[in-house]
Amino acid sequence: MDDALPRSRRQFLKAGAMGASGIAIGAAASPVKVEGASDASNENVVVRFDELLPHQFRKRVAERPIAYLPLGTIEWHGEHLPLGSDAIQCEGLMVECARRFGGIVMPPIHLGPDRAKFDDDGKMLVGMDYAKSTTPPRQLDGSCYWIPPGLHQMIVDAILAQLKRSGFQAVFADGHGPSRWSWVERIEEREARFGLRLFGVTKEVRGAWKSQVDHAGRNETSLMMHFRPHSVDLSQLAASRDEWPQGVGGEDPRDATAAHGRQCLEQSVALVERLFTEAGLL
Repeated sequence: MDDALPRSRRQFLKAGAMGASGIAIGAAASPVKVEGASDASNENVVVRFDELLPHQFRKRVAERPIAYLPLGTIEWHGEHLPLGSDAIQCEGLMVECARRFGGIVMPPIHLGPDRAKFDDDGKMLVGMDYAKSTTPPRQLDGSCYWIPPGLHQMIVDAILAQLKRSGFQAVFADGHGPSRWSWVERIEEREARFGLRLFGVTKEVRGAWKSQVDHAGRNETSLMMHFRPHSVDLSQLAASRDEWPQGVGGEDPRDATAAHGRQCLEQSVALVERLFTEAGLL
C-alpha cells in the first residue's frame, strides 16, 4: 500500500481488507435442519435480498440461513443473447432453489475473472475474444466485466464476511465459468476461514450439472428461452448452418428450446437439493 495515501484513507482500506479476510475466522457452522421451509408453490414469494422488508429478511434467515450468490458478468453471448445472460441464468436458478428450499438470493456480481492477453496492437483480449469460434480474434462488443482474479477473490471474501455477519450459515455460489472455477477451488479454505458451509458445482455434481455448461450455445440459449424468452432473438444468427455464430461455444444455439432449458434447470436444481440434503441442511 502506498504510504503517501492520507492517513484516514489508509486506515479505511486497512479496515476493509481485515473485514474481507479476517473477521469471520472460526470453525465450520453446524448444519441447520428446519422442516417446511419450501416455497415452491408460491412464485410470488420474495426471495431476492434487495426486495425484502426487514421482517421478511428475519423470517427467511430464521427458517433457512442459506444465501445464494450469483456469479455473473456483462459479456458477449453471441448476437442472439443479452450481455447479462450469465447473471440472468444463475440468478434464475437460485431464485428457483430459494423458493423450493428456503434462503435468500443475493444480487448478482457482474464482474469476474477470465483469461486475458494482449494482441499484437497492444489491445487487451478477454475470454471469448480469442476463442476458436471468434475469427479473427478481436474485442467482442459489449464485454465489460473483467477484473484481476485477486480482486474478484477479495470481493467475494468481503461478501462472505457480510453474509456471516447477517446471520447466514451456508452459501451456494455459481455462474460464469471462470468465476465458478475460482469459487470451487477455494471452498475448503474459505469454509475454515469464515465458519460457513459453502457449496458450488463441485466434483460430486459436476458431471450431471446442466446449467451454464456452454457459452451461448444450445444450453445457455435454452435456459435464456426459459427465463427471459423475449430477450432471445435467434433471427440475429445466420440461417445457414454452415456459418457458425461468432464467439459461441457448445452445441448449435439454433437448436435451443425453452423446454430443454426447463429440463436443464430442473436437473441442476435437483443437484442443489442433493448437496443441501447430504449436508443436513434440508
